Order: sequence, then C-alpha cells, then structure tokens
Amino acid sequence: MRQLSRSFFSLALCITASLIVFAPLARAESLQPAGWDEALKLPEARDTNPDPRTVEVNLEASVSSLEIVPGVKSDVWTYNGGLPGPLIRAHVGDRVIVHFTNKLPKPTTVHWHGVRVPIEMDGVPDISQPPVEPGSAFTYEFTVPDAGLFWYHPHVMSAAQVGFGLYGALLVEDPNDTVTTADELVLVLSDIGIDDKTGALYSPDSGGGLGTLFGREGNIVLVNGRVNPTLKFRDGALQRWRIVNTAKSRYFNLVLGESQRFALIGVDGGLLEYSIEQDHLVLAPGERADVLIAPRHDAAQPLMLRTFPFDRGFGSIEFRSVEDLVTFEPSTLPSVPTASLPRVQHPVTAMSLAGATKLQMDLLVDKPTASFSIKTTPDYKHGAIPAALGETQIWTITNHAVWAHPIHLHGFFFEVLDESGAPVHPIGWKDTISVPAESTMRVAVRFDRPGSWMYHCHILDHAEAGLMSTVDVAVPAPGESGHHH
Repeated sequence: MRQLSRSFFSLALCITASLIVFAPLARAESLQPAGWDEALKLPEARDTNPDPRTVEVNLEASVSSLEIVPGVKSDVWTYNGGLPGPLIRAHVGDRVIVHFTNKLPKPTTVHWHGVRVPIEMDGVPDISQPPVEPGSAFTYEFTVPDAGLFWYHPHVMSAAQVGFGLYGALLVEDPNDTVTTADELVLVLSDIGIDDKTGALYSPDSGGGLGTLFGREGNIVLVNGRVNPTLKFRDGALQRWRIVNTAKSRYFNLVLGESQRFALIGVDGGLLEYSIEQDHLVLAPGERADVLIAPRHDAAQPLMLRTFPFDRGFGSIEFRSVEDLVTFEPSTLPSVPTASLPRVQHPVTAMSLAGATKLQMDLLVDKPTASFSIKTTPDYKHGAIPAALGETQIWTITNHAVWAHPIHLHGFFFEVLDESGAPVHPIGWKDTISVPAESTMRVAVRFDRPGSWMYHCHILDHAEAGLMSTVDVAVPAPGESGHHH
C-alpha cells in the first residue's frame, strides 16, 4: 500500500486563477437531511470584528474536564474549552487577529501550520517569539494569502501539548471557488492516550526510549473530538470533506465502505492541478486532504469510514486493528442518481528550477540513545540551512530510519519532484511530505521571505528527539554580513 499512498504524498504546487469543472457542481441548497452533521459539526470561533475583511477571535488555552471515554472525566488541554479547538473561518486576503491567552500550567505558543505568515507570527518559541507564559497573552495578526485547510497547535513541548488535546482547524475559503457543493464538513482526525478506568492522560514519556523512536500513538481515535460519531446522509448526494491529521504520530489510512471512492481535489495548500480518484486516502501527521464523496447506501452492509493500519515502519501494523471513525446513517430522502464523482481541474504552473541550489538531506537515527539527527550536504551544522532571499532549493531527502518521517516546513509550500527532477502530477502545494522508511523523496522550494524557519518531522516525538532544524533565509551567520554559497 506504500506505493499507492505515494501518489497522494507526492504532490506539489498550485494557486491563482479559477477552477474548471467538468460536471455541474453548483448546488443552491443542501441535499442532505436536516441536521445531517449535528453529531460531527465543529464549534466555530466567534468573529468579534464587524469589518468583513477582518476576522478577530479570542483563543484561550486551558485545562478542561471533558468526557471522552463514556462515564469518565479527563483533564484535557483545550482551546476555548473544547476538543478540538474552535474552527476559525476566513477568506483569502482576510486579516486574521487572534487574541491568545494562556491559562495552562506551562508556557505555550500557537503555530499556524501551513499558513504563510510573517516570521514574527510563526509561533516557534525563542525563534519567532518568546514563549507565552502561564497567565500571559499574545496577539497573532497576519493576512491569509492562500485558500485551503490549515491548523493551529503549540510549539512548546509540542508532543506533550498536542497529545493532551491542543489543536484546531483554520479554513481559508476562496470566494471564487466554483466547487460550490453546499454540504461541506471539516474533519479533524486525532488520537489521545487515556486510561479508560481513571481518565488520566498517558504520560508524554510513556514507553521510554522505544516510545520516542516509534512515536507515541493514543489508544482512542477521534473525529472532531468524538469517538465514532454518526453522520446522517442522503444516498448518492455529493459531500465535500476538508480533512486534517492532527495526531502526533498516527497515520490515517481512510477507507469508505467496500467500493466507495474519494475524489481528491486538493492537498495541504489548496486545489490540485486535477482531481484523482482513490479507494483509500493516507494522511500523515500534519497533512490535509480536500475530497469529494458521494456515499452510497447498501442495505446489506452499514456504511462506515474506517482507518486501516498503515505501514509507517517497524512495529506499526503488528497487533493493530481497523478503527471505526464515522458511522453513516441513511436518510429516507430519495436517492440522488450520481453517475460518477465530478472531475475538478485547476490551472497550475510548475516552479522554475533554473539556478536552483541542490542539497542532500539525510535523516539519521541512533537507536542506543533513542535520538535522531539531520545531516545535510553541504554540511550545515545541525542541519541549519542558509538561504538567500529569493533562492530556490531542491532538497533530496533520504530517510535512513525504519520509520517513516513526515517532514513539515514552516512558512512555505514546496513542489514534489520525481527521480528525474520533474514535477509529480497532479501538481499541488505541499508543506508536509511523508518520506517512507529507508526511502528518498525530492522537493523544490523558493524562499521569498526572511526569517529563521523551522523544518521538522511531524511525528512530534521524533522532532523533539533531534529531527528538527531551521532554514535561515537572509539571516546572517555570526560574524558574517550574509551567507555565501
């Protein structure tokens, strides 16, 4: 299944212009039964600003007592008291202002995963801002330049804090989007480790060094903070799902029923060059997918969205079971005769790679010390890569470990390349790419904004065990006026 999933991960670059749609997608009204998504719908952050081009919200991190295991309360770390945090909605070009308050017992920050923010708003402690101490506040303010589903989470003790429940979705919509299916859902996939007798959260260092090397997964799988919620649906009626994997280690390998297909129309940073149909959908931690589905009712078999064990390396599929994520409940409304899923196209121009700097990145593991490291060629200390403003780089990333590494780059999108250096089609913007165990992937990225930008494995235990460094764009090294290549 690794080869199948590779086409999903191996996606690259696109933005601008309008959609060309070969099937009529425009729907004036919902086709679903009333209250179809009530058990799944995310709470939304309240916009306090009357200006239609400004979204201003309050976000508070605190410990809240929630019932995730039925009948057992757990002290979960939350945004605005909920798991996940509230959905923040904006449109391309909007100014987003987030008044953040930390009521946690520990320092924290908010990182806006995938959003091309200024470096001062990137939420990385001691690089882009000081940590927000308990009882303190920080205002994040930035313009959202790209349509797509993004998300927010801490970057202080991130494996622990994300594992305890700190994550939420940011949906940036395109007013010119002609995929106007009325029935849309944002799905935040995650897991959490909870003792089902006491409700206590799993310790962030459970399993010791082996837990770090493997990456800790929770024992309870959640969709929008819920265990196997029900979704009412009308047979054959089109739905659009925006999906994000916010789990700190778990890959999701999504399958819908026996023979239902997903039309993948977009990835991390917006719409693809053209949509592709898949019978399963793999999302590594940090990745997003924009899909169309037309669920079909089969009287002989209840329809379920499930995640199947995914081979992300040594020990990742043994003793694992299929997890039920969402149960579909058919309505009595008449069926919609859907012949096939619509095909969506989006104009894309591949990046110019003329004069690009080539860089080899090796992801190394040291099992005795339960640590990872990054080695680059040219040899930059601890993998801290210099880049001139406007420079394009081609990274050849080789993973020497027996576990996959989803590599996430802050602040920029990249284009995925094949072994010959040509763009992988369909091209789409990516900010997170899974590099399978003992494999090589290639990406091209243009660094057009100054700052020290983090890149790291989004299996957060791996990041904290050494798979984390920076790209220093137009940041002079000590004693230098600038970097030279």
